[in-house]
Amino acid sequence: MQYLGLTWDHPRGYNALAAAAARLDPSRDGFALSWQKQPLEGFEAHPIADLCARYDLVVLDHPHVGEAVAAGCLQPLEWLFSADEIAALERDTIGPCLSSYRYDGQHWALPLDAATQVMAYRADLIEGAAPSTWDEVIALSKRLPVALSLAGPHAALTFQSIATAFGEPPAHGDPQVFVSHDTGAAVLDVMARIASRSPSIVWTLNPIGMLGHMARSRTVALCPLIYGYVNYARPAHSEVAAISFANAPRQTVGGRPGSTLGGTGIGISTRCKPSPELLNHLRWLMSEGAQSCFIPSHEGQPSRRSSWHNGAVNEQWNGFYQQTAETLEKAYVRPRFNGAIAFQTRCSQLIRDGLAEGRPHRAVLDDIQHAFSRAGAHS
Repeated sequence: MQYLGLTWDHPRGYNALAAAAARLDPSRDGFALSWQKQPLEGFEAHPIADLCARYDLVVLDHPHVGEAVAAGCLQPLEWLFSADEIAALERDTIGPCLSSYRYDGQHWALPLDAATQVMAYRADLIEGAAPSTWDEVIALSKRLPVALSLAGPHAALTFQSIATAFGEPPAHGDPQVFVSHDTGAAVLDVMARIASRSPSIVWTLNPIGMLGHMARSRTVALCPLIYGYVNYARPAHSEVAAISFANAPRQTVGGRPGSTLGGTGIGISTRCKPSPELLNHLRWLMSEGAQSCFIPSHEGQPSRRSSWHNGAVNEQWNGFYQQTAETLEKAYVRPRFNGAIAFQTRCSQLIRDGLAEGRPHRAVLDDIQHAFSRAGAHS
């Protein structure tokens, strides 16, 4: 039997999956699996139902879950795996990486890859320790180039992370209210201060572009919130600098690091008729051996808690995992309702325009709340 999967075109998203599939022998294993890839932005450009109609396995981000459930295009894990297996995954997976795929009472993807917004910086450009609070980040931005990740959805994701650090995870207290005016204004004030000093060249860069720019150039010393990519912690050649990573900033020392969960999961489409052998292959991808050895060795980013604290894995990748694990454990899970992706896009545009034009914070926040309500927000 031949299965077809879709993932994203970055070594972190493709290499381990492709290498694992290449080990399969149809005569021995009973099936073959091939992975195709597309740009990360393609997952937002194409409806999840369209992708699931063409692929058996789809690597997706958890905000797509509400859309997928509404379209009926994914099979819940509860149909394919035992309750004990899912409970074990919940126990062994770091932070909310599995629970983020729980929606409408069921789980809709296996937590393949764990990521969240963390701090990235050039240790050779910063004297002493990296900042740990937002006040320290703002102070640093007065003497060194500090940049925000604002392209695509990342303006909204940065906003939500800072709000979480400030004690109000958006839409968590009242699912009909995105964020209060007081918290929202404080967040926009922080973003405006840093954005006004950010090099204009990075405003259009996604996290991969931003980290690549930081590795090649001295024009950005620190990005306080950006999705962590382990690949940049240990550069492949000497022409680029290593990027250091640390926990996301907090409002006060000892407070919660504010960060919006990312990462990806493997969804099984309703077109797929998974054989026992395919399910065993997916079980192996979630196993200790695959998560702590095979996946990190193929530039992937594991989701298993023990892998993030594994000494050999951290030595291999310059401590990336150990230095950011706390942020992942405490990451905020953004809205996942059907329409959340469209709202996220609109929210980011409103924030970017507001920062560029110097609009009053209250006007920006009113527009964000209006967009949130129109999107059909619910828990």
